[in-house]
Amino acid sequence: MMAAGPSIVAMEQRVLVVEDDTTVAEVVDTYLRHAGYAVDRVGDGPRALAALGTSSYALVVLDVMLPGINGLEVCRRVRSADPDLPVIMLTALGEEHDRLVGLELGADDYVTKPFSPRELVLRVQSVLRRATHRPPDRQGAPVVTDGPLRLDPVAHEVTLDGAVLALTGREFDLLRHLVTHPRVAFSRAELLEQVWGWTFGDESTVTVHVRRLREKIEHDASAPERLQTVWGVGYRWEPFGAGDRVE
Repeated sequence: MMAAGPSIVAMEQRVLVVEDDTTVAEVVDTYLRHAGYAVDRVGDGPRALAALGTSSYALVVLDVMLPGINGLEVCRRVRSADPDLPVIMLTALGEEHDRLVGLELGADDYVTKPFSPRELVLRVQSVLRRATHRPPDRQGAPVVTDGPLRLDPVAHEVTLDGAVLALTGREFDLLRHLVTHPRVAFSRAELLEQVWGWTFGDESTVTVHVRRLREKIEHDASAPERLQTVWGVGYRWEPFGAGDRVE
C-alpha cells in the first residue's frame, strides 16, 4: 500500500501528465490521484498538444525528453497559447541546460529525475495554490502605477506605456511583490519564499524569472534601470521618479 501523502484537498482539479516512461507515469498518476487530483496521461508531444486542445487542465506535468515533439517545444506552445496554465517540467539529473531553457520558456517549476513522488505532489500543490489563490486584499486592491508601468491586481493585468504585457502568473506575482516594495533589496531565497511560497528549491528559478521580466519591462534588458541587481544580495525595484503612486 502506498504511504499516505500530503492531505491537501485538490477538489478534483485535472492534471495532464506527459511522460513516455510508463513506470514513471504510473507512479506520478498514482500519487496525484491519491492527493485528490483527476489525472490524464499521454506519452508523447503530439498527443499532449491534442489533449490540451480539447480538454481543460489545471496544470501540466511535462517531461523534457518526449517522442514526436520534445517537452521544451510543447512548453513553448503551451505558454504561447495560455500564459496562465501552470507547467511543471521533469528533467534528467544533470540536464541543467534543459531545466534553464524550460524556465526561460515559461515553466513554473521543474523536478529533477530521479525524484520523490511526494515532493512532486508538494510542488503541484504549491504551484496550483499560487495559481488559484485569491489574496484577501486582491478584491478592491488599488491599482499601482510607477511611471509608465501600471499594475492592476484585480484585473491581473500589467501595462507599460499603455500596452498590455504578456506575463505568466508567476511573473505577475514577482513584479507585484517588487513594485509594491520599492528599493527593498531581496535575496533570491527571500523571493523564493515570499513569492513562490517555497522554503526549498533551486534559486536559479528566481534568476530566470527576473531575466524574463527584464526582457518585458526594461528598455534594455542588458542594462536594467528598474529591476536592478544588488550585488551580493539579490534584486531591488527602483521606482520611477518620486516612486509609486496609488490610484
